[in-house]
Amino acid sequence: MPEELTAEPTELPEPELFARGPLRLAARLFGPGELRADRTQVARLRSFAEKADPLADRLAAVLRRDPRAGELFEQALKHGVDSLDTAPEELWEFFHEVERTPYWVDHDRIDRGARAIVRTGLIGLIPLGDMSLMGGYLASRAVKTLIGTGDLEYAAARRLAETAAWWIDVTTPGSLRLGGDGYAAALRVRLAHAHVRAAMNRRDDWDYEKWDHPVNQVQTAGTLLLFSHVFLLGMRMLGVRYTQREREDVLHLWRYVGWLLGVDEALLPADEDDSWRLLWLLAATEFIPDEDSQRLARVLLEQHAAIGRHFGPLDKVVGRAAVNLHGAVSRMLLGDANADYLGLPPARISSAAVLTFAAVNFLAETARQALPGATTVQQFLGKRSLRWYLKQVDRAFRLDRTYSRPARTAARSPAGSSAA
Repeated sequence: MPEELTAEPTELPEPELFARGPLRLAARLFGPGELRADRTQVARLRSFAEKADPLADRLAAVLRRDPRAGELFEQALKHGVDSLDTAPEELWEFFHEVERTPYWVDHDRIDRGARAIVRTGLIGLIPLGDMSLMGGYLASRAVKTLIGTGDLEYAAARRLAETAAWWIDVTTPGSLRLGGDGYAAALRVRLAHAHVRAAMNRRDDWDYEKWDHPVNQVQTAGTLLLFSHVFLLGMRMLGVRYTQREREDVLHLWRYVGWLLGVDEALLPADEDDSWRLLWLLAATEFIPDEDSQRLARVLLEQHAAIGRHFGPLDKVVGRAAVNLHGAVSRMLLGDANADYLGLPPARISSAAVLTFAAVNFLAETARQALPGATTVQQFLGKRSLRWYLKQVDRAFRLDRTYSRPARTAARSPAGSSAA
């Protein structure tokens, strides 16, 4: 294990430090201007911390009572609810709402956004883990559910692989149309959230005053923003060049994914400016790390260090290099104060290597934009590399594509560190 992982964390940063450093610079360069919210807007956002997803919660309760309803759920995913002869009222209600696609959904834009994501191939997995997931650990109230299930700590490698697989499913071109793999993946995760929410609500140690309602609307919207807007920021920091149209199309894709996940439409950003404002609001109210944030960050770093096990006598060297490189990527977005608090190693050489990679990638991306047909080739290669990755992780972990493991684990897990 790299020695950096055993270092004592620094003192707790101020709540708004997530919105300083690199992120503040990015906001000045790319944002719409003034991002601060007033008290009324903060209060409105916080009201959503008491709201869940009634449609999914009612259906999840039926699925727990009657396992046979799960087969009807799967049939409705693939063929639509009208293909069912009979079904529980809660299932009809859920799918009739889901299949009433909002007026703003444009599948041509969604497919363009998917192609913009897919063309970067395996590079896209870097900000997904090092910026989106690591950044999410700063939201201590949302972290309590992850700690409560125990799944991300005790089966971290598998859960991270399943998260990546889900991300690939929903970002594959054409997959979000009714009956597609991404459409099904989004709704399965929505039901998984409902099961986890029910499990957390049954616990005697859940502190609603400190942690809000489990898997609430604010937390789901925040997770969505990490996968969309923060992902785009991370990719741009790594030298990937997106046009304005590509960025807006990517955000449109995630707006629809959020709607499928049951996020209230009032919390779904319509464009890049909306995303910046919501991110800033969340940074000021939600991204407040604590000891559980450190705990999960350490687990994620340990997964990076574990890669050294495949290199025999070089295991410590490779493991330390992996931790330093991933930590350097995280620092690019989170800033030094949050990175230090989470226990990320301050490796200057690795940071220089990441910046060099970003510069080289930026030059390659500039050439791609100038060469006819280069983007099409990149999309083809990117899609192939992601398919290869899915095969490898499925072979290693036999992925649970129903995404039901967190709910099963939550039902039997002991309380997390803060709840104990």
